Amino acid sequence: MDGELEKLYSDTGRPSIAPERLLRATLLMILYSIRSERQLMEQMDYNLLFRWFVGLEMDDPVWDATVFTKNRERLIEGAASQKLLESVLVEAREHDLLSEEHFTVDGTRIQAWAAARSFKEKSDPPAAGLGSGSGGAVLLRDKVESTTDPDARLFKKTTADKAVPRYQGHALIENRNGLVVAAEASLAATIAEREAALRMLERLLRQVKLRGLDRVDWFYRLTMVAHNLVRMRGLIPIEAMAQ
Repeated sequence: MDGELEKLYSDTGRPSIAPERLLRATLLMILYSIRSERQLMEQMDYNLLFRWFVGLEMDDPVWDATVFTKNRERLIEGAASQKLLESVLVEAREHDLLSEEHFTVDGTRIQAWAAARSFKEKSDPPAAGLGSGSGGAVLLRDKVESTTDPDARLFKKTTADKAVPRYQGHALIENRNGLVVAAEASLAATIAEREAALRMLERLLRQVKLRGLDRVDWFYRLTMVAHNLVRMRGLIPIEAMAQ
């Protein structure tokens, strides 16, 4: 990935944070559920395990949280994390660790850094019949918006749950070795997992070019449009194979 990462940095100016260290530090945030960049910097100041993993010496100063955030945004804009995942897939396939027969899509809810009380009524909600719901129905997300995180949505999975500001995360996993082969985050919605599953399948087929990919788990409550798209790509749902 050196060639791809070099394109994101300038040859002049002050030395920046090495991209490899940025990626490792971001992995620490994910693996240890560290809630903010500032908390990460505080832990790296005294945690020798974190310093070793990132590549800092015992007496190296940690980065400023603002500097770390700005440098990480450069990696996000360059899709470095996605390219890293693709490189891992290529290496896994070379060592016969990547199955091409059976994939599963799973999702999770990600709580946003916004309080429910931050949601206020929109000044210009859509008129009846022009909302984002089925048939133009005006939904709650069309009426209210968070003042601190406009992209967050009040979302709950079941009627018994409490609606809280959330996003959604999605992962496409091959079942033989349990490797995540594609991942993405999206706005919270009831159809987000199905739409994300199709995007990830398309990206996987286009970028990694797996051979013999002919089966995929049947997405629950799959719409007819998605069903047709899956069949157009030559994929056979597990449900259909059992018949």
